[in-house]
Amino acid sequence: MSRLSNASGTDDAPALVRFGDDLRVDDNPALTAAAESGRPVVALFVLDDGTGRPPGGAARWWLHHGLAAVRDDLAALGIPLVLRKGAADLVVPGVAASLGAGLVTWNHRADPAAQETEARLAEALRADGRQPRRFLADRLFAPGEVQTGAGRPFRVFTPFWRAAMALPPPHRPKPVPQGTRAPADVPAGEALESLGLVPVAPDWAGGIAAQWRPGAGEAARRLAAFLDDGLAGYAERRDDVGVDATSCLSPYLRFGHLSPRRLFHAVRDRAGADGLGADGAKFIAELGWREFCRELLDQFPALHEEPIDHRFAAFQWRDDPVGLAAWQQGRTGIPLVDAAMRCLWQTGFIHNRARMVAASFLVKHLMIDWRAGERWFWDTLVDADVASNPASWQWVAGCGADAAPFIRIFNPVRQGERFDPAGRYVRRFVPELAGLPDSFIHRPWEAPSDVLRTAGVRLGETYPRPVIDLDEGRKRALAAFEDIRRGE
Repeated sequence: MSRLSNASGTDDAPALVRFGDDLRVDDNPALTAAAESGRPVVALFVLDDGTGRPPGGAARWWLHHGLAAVRDDLAALGIPLVLRKGAADLVVPGVAASLGAGLVTWNHRADPAAQETEARLAEALRADGRQPRRFLADRLFAPGEVQTGAGRPFRVFTPFWRAAMALPPPHRPKPVPQGTRAPADVPAGEALESLGLVPVAPDWAGGIAAQWRPGAGEAARRLAAFLDDGLAGYAERRDDVGVDATSCLSPYLRFGHLSPRRLFHAVRDRAGADGLGADGAKFIAELGWREFCRELLDQFPALHEEPIDHRFAAFQWRDDPVGLAAWQQGRTGIPLVDAAMRCLWQTGFIHNRARMVAASFLVKHLMIDWRAGERWFWDTLVDADVASNPASWQWVAGCGADAAPFIRIFNPVRQGERFDPAGRYVRRFVPELAGLPDSFIHRPWEAPSDVLRTAGVRLGETYPRPVIDLDEGRKRALAAFEDIRRGE
């Protein structure tokens, strides 16, 4: 991994900075290195849908607006942003050649396919006589830095994070570079609209647009608000789906509007100053899970396709397109699951507890392959992350590293009654049940007929009956798991 050094002096040959999942100007090592070289600077973003997993629909919407935001932030520094489409290992050297760049910098990406592209890119640049430099910006620790005592990567989160916290803390975030300038001639690029990132016919992103404002400025505002109003009590309230008790910073991390180092130190500093030990530690551990998922992706590049626990290659998943569609549309007849899935469609986001419950229902009660759920989340989440999304699905399915045992099956009724006791979450996203009393909001099929009538609920008409009996679904899943255990 390249590190920032003092090697390069001022040079009139420009520096080209390739942007990716790092749409910010502060704590951006690739941008800082280019600025500190003393060279004129040009920024470049290449939409390369042929490398790795192309972003899903919701993420593409976010990317469009995130690029617009970082373009403005770069312009304030006097740096132009050039947009291109195509294979990055061909486009970047071409732009560097047209610019006459002597230095090309970028930040390491988590996607294994993107890393292979980076290797080819560096080789092509060196062959052209240009200096490629790669930096670490997306992680708290360098890949492989956190190891077991035997020098091997961890497979279990808790000892991984304990070992990570025993290391020197991550570097403090770097400020926005100053004194930057652009070269006289800048290569032409694509118009942002021509990248085709936003939906047009139809434009289904209205709910997402109402919920989110991409960009580093909004990330900073949300972080400040969370530190002031959300960190105290986080450990106790973070699972309550009916209240706004989480930071909602994950999409800003996903697109690099906010660096993990800045978030780590901001929370740690505030927690230390205010004595919020348990709350600060719990929140920072969520950053740790993100870090752990990246370590898993390093070990298992096909994380979104192949179970880490190879026993599950023989698991008899059900082919159930009707059940899958009911789950995707929030029409399963299980209120908490339906609220979660409708929230996802409307806002591009789901509370973490609701994610786990909805995912468990699909994989265990319906016994539909976890990969089908992972693909749906990849397409519909604004924070769909190349490592965290598949690793978390494997955790729920019981087939990943440090996975919840398959026999751990969330009961969505009990989960709703525990984490949404007043039914606020269900009433917001499943309004046809809003008139039910709290005692039946999570189990409408048990409500007496007069209660249903008073609430205006007609099961099977205004709201579906459950697609499966929860007890029967649980027993079926456990029996299927016993089959693969016997085959060990």
